[in-house]
Amino acid sequence: MRKLGPIMDVRVRFAPSPTGFFHIGSARTALFNWLYARHTGGKFILRIEDTDKERNSEEYLKVIYDSLKWLGMDWDEGPGVGGNYGPYLQSQRGDIYTRYVNKLLSEGKAYEKDGATWLRLEGERYTEYDDYAKAEVEKVKAAPVVIEDIIRGHVERAEDRDFVIVRSNGEPVFHLVNVIDDIEMGITHVIRGEDHLSNTSKHVLIFQALGAPVPQFAHMPLILKDPAVGKGKMSKRDKGALIEEYQTRGFLPEAVRNFLCLLGWSPKDDREKMDIAEVIRMFELTDIMKGSARFDEKKMLHLNSAYLRALPVEEFVAGAKPVLAKAGLDFAIYDEAALADALKLVQEKIFVYDDLPGYAGFFFTENYAIDEKAREKIGKKDDIPGRIAKLIPALEALNDWTDEAIQNCLHKLGESNGEKPYAFFGVLRLAVCGSGGGPELHPILRILGKERVMKRLRAFAS
Repeated sequence: MRKLGPIMDVRVRFAPSPTGFFHIGSARTALFNWLYARHTGGKFILRIEDTDKERNSEEYLKVIYDSLKWLGMDWDEGPGVGGNYGPYLQSQRGDIYTRYVNKLLSEGKAYEKDGATWLRLEGERYTEYDDYAKAEVEKVKAAPVVIEDIIRGHVERAEDRDFVIVRSNGEPVFHLVNVIDDIEMGITHVIRGEDHLSNTSKHVLIFQALGAPVPQFAHMPLILKDPAVGKGKMSKRDKGALIEEYQTRGFLPEAVRNFLCLLGWSPKDDREKMDIAEVIRMFELTDIMKGSARFDEKKMLHLNSAYLRALPVEEFVAGAKPVLAKAGLDFAIYDEAALADALKLVQEKIFVYDDLPGYAGFFFTENYAIDEKAREKIGKKDDIPGRIAKLIPALEALNDWTDEAIQNCLHKLGESNGEKPYAFFGVLRLAVCGSGGGPELHPILRILGKERVMKRLRAFAS
């Protein structure tokens, strides 16, 4: 057993179960532990609670590892890293739990009943006629368990002092192994969701029964559903609950991590987009709010778009390529400079990479869809065939295919018809891009090239 004693350095842990996909609540718990460890110069330990043999899965375990790495959360001790207090999978720590249970039994702090092992209040043994001792024990049993929580403050909870710690099948319960692991691994701060607050009173009693120092607890607020989805606590089944969804939709991990930071914590100046180094510098458990945090996908999209806009164009292009390829779009028709030119036009317009095929697909295929709503809207105020008939010869006559030359041509065409300079823009965009809006038109035409533009205009007119 690990020797008990004063612990100077902060040691926090994230202890997920590999029984399902990695969701927002778990990611935030991991992040706040990681932030506090990095803020204090302490250690962040990854511990896997894999004792549920029927529901555990190697696939889910891999999802945990991959999701943490994707979000940029490295662990100082744990699977794949090692450490002085392993093993870091509970399924490999059975002998440790047995030693602690035997210790409780030998000290009279636990007893066996109906095949199970129960925790017993220290000093509870008394004779049938020892009324005074019995009365004293009943007083202690009636007293609430006090928890001084860093976030929630002074909490008192009533708790039955006798409860099962080892099931009749010989398996120790979650409460016991959780505490034993925290003792063995020298955990100084337990940072978790407030839904675990109901467990904490039991854990405090087990710490005390084992004669171990009780760590400091910090119970974070619940995460509520996006108002657009409904009311109540966000569950694993809600849209946007799984981290995997953000990976497949083309969110940037930095943006998702930034958003998670704001689920219950914020800097005092109410900023949203923050470099992670700055968050680490500012992060304090005492700044975590007590009230529930609201999941807001619009805020997350806004943050992600801000991160996308800030990317160097070469990084943006690198992130765009697999998304375009997955959509069956041939970006190889451009050289690297032209591809960067095209994607730079849309970099400030999209929220996630997943928007690219729908927003900029016309650059990479001749099979782009025509937005019928846009066609109907434009057709109400414009003679579409008439405008196309005038656009084709005007653009065909251009020898210089530059932004400036294209713009001058279109302006003169509008003015020569007694209209505003941009009168032909809407019909031209619809024919060439298939949409009623988008990036600036002149660069689009230049990048597509004269031959492709003329071909599209003629096909649209037929």
